[in-house]
Amino acid sequence: MSLDISIVIPLLNEAESLPELMQWIRRVMDEHKFSFEVVLIDDGSTDNSWEVIGQLSQADPAIKGIRFQRNYGKSAALNTGFAAAAGNAVFTMDADLQDSPDELPVLYHRLYDEKLDLISGYKKKRYDPLSKTIPTKLFNWATRKVSGINNLHDFNCGLKVYRKEVVKSIEVYGEMHRYIPVIAKWAGFRKIEEQVVEHRARKYGYTKFGLERFVNGFLDLMSIYFVGKFSKKPMHFFGLMGTIAFLTGGMITIYVIFDKLYKIAKEIPHRDITAQPLFFLALTLVLLGAQLFLTGFLAELISRNASERNNYLIREKIGL
Repeated sequence: MSLDISIVIPLLNEAESLPELMQWIRRVMDEHKFSFEVVLIDDGSTDNSWEVIGQLSQADPAIKGIRFQRNYGKSAALNTGFAAAAGNAVFTMDADLQDSPDELPVLYHRLYDEKLDLISGYKKKRYDPLSKTIPTKLFNWATRKVSGINNLHDFNCGLKVYRKEVVKSIEVYGEMHRYIPVIAKWAGFRKIEEQVVEHRARKYGYTKFGLERFVNGFLDLMSIYFVGKFSKKPMHFFGLMGTIAFLTGGMITIYVIFDKLYKIAKEIPHRDITAQPLFFLALTLVLLGAQLFLTGFLAELISRNASERNNYLIREKIGL
């Protein structure tokens, strides 16, 4: 019998919040008569989070756990949780009680009623300092412009719901968890919508993310744009750049040669070709063009023989 819902929750040192969160989820699921599972991914916690997960799983078989040997990051946790999820609708949410399980039934019904692929939460009213909200707005604006997903305002919201086919068709690696809607779009899942959700103040612990995530976020955005657009056809990118560089260098070379021949014919004083800065610019562009062509060919070969990127050492599992 298939499950209605899988809830994938990555966590790092959230022992205090887990019992309250699991009780809340169980209450909501029972009220709406959903069959469900919760997949908790312990991303190398140093507190007693894993022991708490074990106790919760003994009390409620719907709670399952995966424990990493060390901290791999949220993307690794989500990718592993997606692989383990068995529900027809797969939710992601944070373990710090800032996401409300009361949102889940509404998101679930909207996903199927509107035949969507993905719904991303939008924390319109946030309980964060300006040092976090202003960079977040800038980050989301840039992501909309680059990805073309103009109807999302909060790409990094932890509360999302996907059709099972979506999470089984995408790969989340590195720090790409911020861009799962973009990854899904590049994979062909274009029915992506947004829903305003509650943002609750953190009750326990402290945030695990610093300001450096915004710098990394923009770098990752460029990476995911390139991978999504050119991963299957890298020669289209490198070949185009190589062609532009090669032709520009060639035209400069032709200009320098004809300029010297003209001055010789008119007996105008002139310098040697190798004494002109334009000659070295042309030489650089021609060499750069050739290198970009070779890079494109190598990238084509690598893309056809890419090995698995997600090889994470899992220490223990519960219920899976």
